[in-house]
Amino acid sequence: MAILEQVFQVEAGAFATAGEASMTIKRTLKKLGINANVLHQLSVASYEVELNLVIHSMGGALTLTVEPDKLTLTSKDVGPGIPDIGKAMTEGYSTASEEARSLGFGAGMGLPNMKRNATTFSIESEVGVGTTIVMTFAL
Repeated sequence: MAILEQVFQVEAGAFATAGEASMTIKRTLKKLGINANVLHQLSVASYEVELNLVIHSMGGALTLTVEPDKLTLTSKDVGPGIPDIGKAMTEGYSTASEEARSLGFGAGMGLPNMKRNATTFSIESEVGVGTTIVMTFAL
């Protein structure tokens, strides 16, 4: 049973507003009194996934679901998809554009950081369709 569910639309290429959804998520969870360690883990993962939406997709949404025993963060995008998820999960591997790199993004740590910080992590992607990432964080 969900206590709270929030959806955040994330625009492709919106570097100027990148991080706003993850900051709103952090503030919301802090007000709910979420444990500081869990809050930190979810904050890192939400920022990474939000940046991936900005850098690599054609836009998408982040959905935060708060339940009594866990938090779930789901990212669903419209985009090119990921042709090789195994390669994309390798630390340092990046397909970020020159624009993203010139702004200090695209170091190839997004997916590995998400997986490292989440209690559970799943990713599904179809080339030409998009990518869905679901992360849970135990409370």
